[in-house]
Order: sequence, then C-alpha cells, then structure tokens
Amino acid sequence: MSNTTGFYPRLRVDTTSSGAVGQAGGVLLTETVAACGLGVALSSALAPWRKPLAVHDPAKVVLDLAVTLALGGDCLADVAVLRGEPGLYGLVASDPTVSRTIAALAADAAAALAAINTARATARARVWKLAGVHAPDHDTDAGKPLVVDLDATLVTSHSDKEQAGPTFKRGFGFHPLCAFVDHGAEGTGEPLAVLLPAGNAGSNTASDHIAVIKDALAQLPGHRPGTRAGRKVLIRADAAGATHDVLAWMAGQRLSYSVGFTLPHNTAQLLELIPKDGVDPGVRRPRRDPRRRVGRRAHRTARPEELAGRDAGHRP
Repeated sequence: MSNTTGFYPRLRVDTTSSGAVGQAGGVLLTETVAACGLGVALSSALAPWRKPLAVHDPAKVVLDLAVTLALGGDCLADVAVLRGEPGLYGLVASDPTVSRTIAALAADAAAALAAINTARATARARVWKLAGVHAPDHDTDAGKPLVVDLDATLVTSHSDKEQAGPTFKRGFGFHPLCAFVDHGAEGTGEPLAVLLPAGNAGSNTASDHIAVIKDALAQLPGHRPGTRAGRKVLIRADAAGATHDVLAWMAGQRLSYSVGFTLPHNTAQLLELIPKDGVDPGVRRPRRDPRRRVGRRAHRTARPEELAGRDAGHRP
C-alpha cells in the first residue's frame, strides 16, 4: 500500500507477513473520491480556510470525517479508526486539528456549506457524465422525469447537543429533512441535500421543504441558479409536503410533483355525512363517447380559484 496520489494512498496487493487490514471497507469510498474528483474540487472550494504552512488540507479533514461516519463513527474523535491505518487513509489529522478545522468552518457556516455543496455538485456532474446512458438524468423529460424524493427521519442524540430536542415519537435528537434521487427499482437513493432543523421542528414546515428542494435542484448536473428545472424533474413527498405554500412554489417553478395525503381511517363513514346538496355529478364525457363516466359523484368543497392562496391551475 504505497504510491500516494491525491489525499489517499493508491493500493496494491503484496505478499508481506501482515495479512489483516482494519477498516478496509472505507477504501471503496476513498477510491470513489479519487475517481469522481471530489478531493480536488473540495480542496479548491475550501482553499480560503486553509492557513499558510498548514499540513492538513481542510478538504482532507472533511473527507476523513465523512468516511469515519460511513464506517460507524458518531463523533469527531472516531476519526482515530482511520488514523490507525495510514497505509489506507494516509496522513490523518490529530483530534485538536480536526476540532480547530471544524470550528473554523463553523465560524462562517453558510459560506463553508456553499463551498462544500459546490464541490459536491462538480463531482456529481462528473460521475453522471461518466455514467453515460446509465446516469439518472439520461433521456429525462416531462413524460419520464427525474424523481427526487423528500422525506424526514429521526436521529437519536444521547446527550444535549445543538439543535437536539424532543421528537414527535417521544425520543430526543434531530429531525433532518432529506432529498434523494430515486434510482428506480434496481438502484438505491442518491442523497442530494439534507436540512437539519431542530428535533422538535414541525413535519410540514413549508419553508423547510422549499429550502431542501432548492438545495437538491442545485445539486443536479446542468442546473443553473435562477433557472427553472421544469417538468423533467418530479418532486415526490408524503403528507408533510402537502401544504399550499410548497405546492404553489413548485407550480411556480414548473416542477412536476406528486404529493400524498393521508385520509382518516373512517373516510367512508364521513362521506355518508355529506348533505345531498353538497354533491355534484361527476364529470362526464360527451354521450357520443362510449367511455363516458356514469354514476360517479364528487363532493365539491370549493373551486380551485376560490381557495385562498391556491393557484387556479391546481386540482382540489
């Protein structure tokens, strides 16, 4: 294991007496970093945070922490699992250096996150280009859009940390909202953006959903700030995204979207309570069309243009 190129050593097989290597699974990630150019892009983006004569590149520190997280770490000190395998992970910063680096980035968090996200978008564009016909956005259009899923999850915190709070499932921790590209039945989700609100944040906060959608769109190759992604991108969300503000914003961006909404278990009984004068005949096709709909009824609560804050093009 030698011939270091970039941040991590280039590996080779040998026949030395040592046959065991710890945390070898992380090599899949370090090789990916090299192949997609993330190390170079991140080093360039975080150059303003690198002090003169510094030994450790802030980009290498951030990447080491990401690999540590993938290997099961849950705090900065867990980077020690990489430090114990210099043949695999190269020179790893000490705990004080890691702490100082993160503190420096956190001092201007907005700028640091913007730089990191720019590097991620650059690397993603390279990967999707190399994927060719297998790229998620290959031949996408309004009829076959790129699907971006929005969903929240809960992350338990075992101590009182910044932004941690009581969750709706009576736990304690964080309530991140995530955006993933759906790779279909034969693939997995590809993370685009994650928003980290407080643990007690509401599930259907419109501003959070709009923010994470914006961040997700910025990660898509070919997307230009200030432009609309259009119908070739479909945003899919559960009932948490079913708010007037989110739907109106997505309609304004000309995005395709599919938003679910949970009906109460006694919906059938509730329908029976609707007075007869509140029921309109279902929409029918002309009589000359044998496929016309017959015998359907619809409860008209309001016309689309009558709903406050609702775009007239929305279906009730």
